[in-house]
Amino acid sequence: MDEMAAVAPQPETAAPPVPADASEPGDQRAALIAALIAVCVWASAFVGIRYAGRELAPGPLALGRLLVGSLSLGVLVLARREPLVRRAGLVGVVICGVLWFGAYNVALNAAERRVDAGTASLLVNVGPVLIALLAGLALKEGIGRLVLVGCAVSFAGVALIAAGSSRHGVSGSWGAVLCLIAAVVYAVGVVAQKPTLRHGSPLAVTWLACTVGAICCLPYAPSLANQAAHASAPAILWTVYLGLVPTAIGFSAWAFALSRTSAGRLGVSTYLVPPIAVLLGWLILGEVPALLALPGGILCLAGVALARRSAVR
Repeated sequence: MDEMAAVAPQPETAAPPVPADASEPGDQRAALIAALIAVCVWASAFVGIRYAGRELAPGPLALGRLLVGSLSLGVLVLARREPLVRRAGLVGVVICGVLWFGAYNVALNAAERRVDAGTASLLVNVGPVLIALLAGLALKEGIGRLVLVGCAVSFAGVALIAAGSSRHGVSGSWGAVLCLIAAVVYAVGVVAQKPTLRHGSPLAVTWLACTVGAICCLPYAPSLANQAAHASAPAILWTVYLGLVPTAIGFSAWAFALSRTSAGRLGVSTYLVPPIAVLLGWLILGEVPALLALPGGILCLAGVALARRSAVR
């Protein structure tokens, strides 16, 4: 009997529960690829905004971009017969749409009338630090000491860039402030979007948020009609590009990635935006950021790097 007990199969130990944020390696790879697509096309948006913004005011440009994005995403939603976002996710969609799609675009468009595309991308890229802070508080992703240190370092970089921009007078300084405002609403929008993705697909969430942003910008419709009638073909084409590529493709790719990883961790992918935006701004627009923008940008990215080290532990 003792021998039989010794060889008898023992009951299996229950497997430890899988954390809610865990995902398969394949999902992580897909999320990384989607995030890289998003940040690359977003980098090009800084150049497109700078170009189209020469002829279209910030509000009308935002509306034109969001209308194109909403229409193109709507076609995909209908073609794929995508289920709509469930009621529980609507509040998050509205917050994301108003802030990230609406306020962010208007603020960034206004900022890029005052600072070059590369400097704007450096300033907006403090967003990941803010995302890490907000995600730690609102989504319980945790806040380490390095997040706070990274926040301080990044804002030192912002101050340095703002000082460099002040050489252009009040306009340059106000442009830096507008970029920081854009970074704040972008961070809040991302954090609001994360839980919403539990109640709808990335495509449906992106389309609905984009539509909310377009509705918020509808007061600019008369100005858009008037300015578009007198705008050059390149300005119109850049506006369409902004709606199709950085908005429809970029935001959908980001939402796909966000649905498969944490909000704080995903922010690391935005490291690529400033160097690509600076390069494209130089090649397409012939713009070189102000002298202090480069060390300020390095400080911004260093602060984000510190925050990300804390987030990935």
